[in-house]
Amino acid sequence: QVQLFESGGGLVHPGESLRLSCSDSGSIQDYTVIGWFRQAPGKEREGIGCITRRSNSTWYDDSVEGRFTIGRDNAKNSVFLQMNNLAPEDTAVYYCAGDRRTGGCGKSARRYNYWGKGTQVTVSS
Repeated sequence: QVQLFESGGGLVHPGESLRLSCSDSGSIQDYTVIGWFRQAPGKEREGIGCITRRSNSTWYDDSVEGRFTIGRDNAKNSVFLQMNNLAPEDTAVYYCAGDRRTGGCGKSARRYNYWGKGTQVTVSS
């Protein structure tokens, strides 16, 4: 059974950093693309970034560009989301999603067939 897992969420203060990981019960390399999404209370789920397997090319939403970084940790068979300079508006449940079809990064949730259950990130003073 295909399943993605997120880890690393928690409570931090504004300006601090947090690193999320996305792993798979098998191999994260099975996915052609891994995306990160978040959903804040009362808001729709939004895509914030993704990374492709073929060239490790990345895409970031304007709201996180320059603060968040997506990369691969091959030793841990995972994809990470490094979040720096966090702000209260970053508070949300963060999800990783994957797909095995060919193609590049996508912002839309429709691009992805496999999802994790999410991890809570809270930024508060």
